[in-house]
Amino acid sequence: MGGAEDLGAPAAQEARLRRLAGAFESRFGRPPTAVAAAPGRVNLIGEHLDYNEGHVLPVAIDRSVMVAFAPRPDGRARLYSLDFQQESAFDLDEIERDPEAPWSDYVRGVAWALREAGHRLSGLDAALQGDMPVGAGLSSSAALEVAALGAFETASGLWLDRRDLALLGQRAENCFVGVACGIMDQMAAALSRAGHALLIDCRSLEYEAVPLPLAGLRLVVADSGVRRALLDSQYNLCRQECQRAAELLAALIADRPVTALRDVRPGDLARHGDSLPPNLLKRARHVVEEERRVLLSVEALRAGDVEAFGEMLNASHRSLRDDFEVSSPELDLLVELAWAQPGVMGSRLTGAGFGGCTVSLVRAEAVEAFREGVVARYCAETGREGRMYVCGAADGLRLHRF
Repeated sequence: MGGAEDLGAPAAQEARLRRLAGAFESRFGRPPTAVAAAPGRVNLIGEHLDYNEGHVLPVAIDRSVMVAFAPRPDGRARLYSLDFQQESAFDLDEIERDPEAPWSDYVRGVAWALREAGHRLSGLDAALQGDMPVGAGLSSSAALEVAALGAFETASGLWLDRRDLALLGQRAENCFVGVACGIMDQMAAALSRAGHALLIDCRSLEYEAVPLPLAGLRLVVADSGVRRALLDSQYNLCRQECQRAAELLAALIADRPVTALRDVRPGDLARHGDSLPPNLLKRARHVVEEERRVLLSVEALRAGDVEAFGEMLNASHRSLRDDFEVSSPELDLLVELAWAQPGVMGSRLTGAGFGGCTVSLVRAEAVEAFREGVVARYCAETGREGRMYVCGAADGLRLHRF
């Protein structure tokens, strides 16, 4: 049976800090200078809009990657992962990937990106630990990148604008690790505010904190236990289909430039949709309608209309399932069980799809019933080890000094 975990207990986070500091001192023979912590994220709505230059609405959750660190004078970085019980080390003058410790590539990548940007870095010792499931779509990789950037920034006496820091994390993942991610995850990890979602314009990189009126409500993340083996090939295909749809529509829309599907309006699809191959029309329809749903969701949250926001979540899932075709039987089952559960305001898959997690807006008094009626039933029907996490809206990158 799946479990339920409350991620926001301050005492638990304080205990994590103490354990990590103790592990650092045991490993490196001195106390850490500080701990940099960066959160995972759940995208509330706006799926597959980042590479279509649209708006997204993630929320940083109170699960994080923590990096305890202290500077070194010799230009060398020594890393120790408590989760993998493994060490990896490199020289800042010669940064290469480590096939024996691929988790370290995210730290190596941000050091490489900082040096490529012209920053002078201090060496450092670092101990790393995370408390979010890897591969579940909660963006543990971006959390590690942003926490590592915070460690190098502090150890090296730098000051980085938080949006620039996020861009360095994205560059590390794109160009060093080799994953073609968008900017949403790193911006959420670097820039979020507790109690708020983060509205990001993925074209301009403008961002705005949007208050979450969650009194009496909880965000519940349900992990399907399915890891996204097909994600890379399917994700790349989605991007290609969206790009092709935008190109075809750009040739048909005469009154303004269209450089991405973000520029396409519902009326454009009504007039020109029949000119697209059926699969491209479906992809374009999801993007156009999802962009509208994001902006309507922000209006609903500002007005405190959680019912309307919940309906946007439901409509987003139907679109991802039917038009973008990135859901899975397991994700559909979790969402359908949630839709049938009293006290659930809305539910959808979150992340790129093909596995990973759902996010549901649940009345506080219904959370335990959700565990039994949704997660436990899902586990019984599928034989998978699903879990659920009761999430709060957390701050972005933070530094804890000793």
